[in-house]
Amino acid sequence: RLARIQAAMNLEEPDRVPLKGIGGDIIPAYSGINQHEFCYDYDKAIKAIEKYLKDFPFDWPSASIPGLDGRVFSVAFSEFEDIARSTTFISGPMHDVLGDKYYRFPGREIDENSSPQFIGGTFMEPDEYDKLIEDPVKFVTETILPRTCNNISTPRQAMATWVRLGREFDRFSAAGRQIGKISADLGYPSIPMGGAYAPLDIIGDFLRGINNVVLDIRRYPDKVKKATEALVEPIVQYALAYKKVGINLAMIPLHLNEYLSPKLYNEFYWPTLKEVILRLLDEGVKSWVFFEGHHEPHLETILELPKGWGVAYFEKTDLVKAKQVLKGHTCVVGGIPVSIIIGSTPEKIEEYMKNLLEQVKPGGGVILSPTIGTAPRETPVENITALIEAVEKYG
Repeated sequence: RLARIQAAMNLEEPDRVPLKGIGGDIIPAYSGINQHEFCYDYDKAIKAIEKYLKDFPFDWPSASIPGLDGRVFSVAFSEFEDIARSTTFISGPMHDVLGDKYYRFPGREIDENSSPQFIGGTFMEPDEYDKLIEDPVKFVTETILPRTCNNISTPRQAMATWVRLGREFDRFSAAGRQIGKISADLGYPSIPMGGAYAPLDIIGDFLRGINNVVLDIRRYPDKVKKATEALVEPIVQYALAYKKVGINLAMIPLHLNEYLSPKLYNEFYWPTLKEVILRLLDEGVKSWVFFEGHHEPHLETILELPKGWGVAYFEKTDLVKAKQVLKGHTCVVGGIPVSIIIGSTPEKIEEYMKNLLEQVKPGGGVILSPTIGTAPRETPVENITALIEAVEKYG
């Protein structure tokens, strides 16, 4: 499994096209527990993941205890490597400790059977761009976090919150190590990923909100550009904290890319994202970039990166087209719409996969994956099995 994944990432042709798995709500549902238990009862979650990993043998499974993106905290603590790494994802118990306004978790703000949700919000005013530009770490730490986290409103309360958060880091990490051991015992490879972020997405996701930031780039273009430039350094510093523990692959999810025209993308979004990717590459860290939404208008920009810079994982972008544009330059990932796994039949899945593989298999450099790594609890399990069998048959 590891050999075929590495071959694909290195733009080579493996023995078979590797298949990255699907996880999410289907994992607790398959084991008969609800989302609240999956998020908050680590023992039950680990048992559910173990059962799922045994019964659905992907090459590279997507099965973990849920956590939502916490990289605003990683920016705030970018000078402290261990804390920066630990805040990449915020679990349900961490959310409870922080009392933050970014997330909603099952059994808390939403129904116990609902998936965890990232809400975001507007926590920075337009006239505060100068403070963000001057010192992004200080601004996020001293201004944004007190606005977004109810449980750090006083110094005394904050001290107690950080201690409790540290305990949750330990619990979450211990559960992750246990899942890692189970995965290894079942024959799955260890391919750990760190994290980084697109600077404009820090502003859009955690500070200004998406609606506001797409207006800001027209109202305050110079300030937005300077703010993204100022965020590059703490993002790189946070990402390199993973290198210190031997992790040389950084996962970068993109959010605003789909909202911007090619002109705006190339002016406000791509330059600093590209700088982050290149800075990490200079340090021996490749990037796994999740190009969310429709990225077709921006595909050609990926060719500005050096050959073999990393991996391009696509959500709604046609994988056949992406392979044509990026063949021999970038490993591409995706190709399997979640809608097919949810609403199709085993026979139609086999037909779809046969046709897809005929087009993308030649030459290698491809990893098949559901276009979103999570499936709802109602997903027919026979469709998951059919997907695995089709790739084994035609890949």
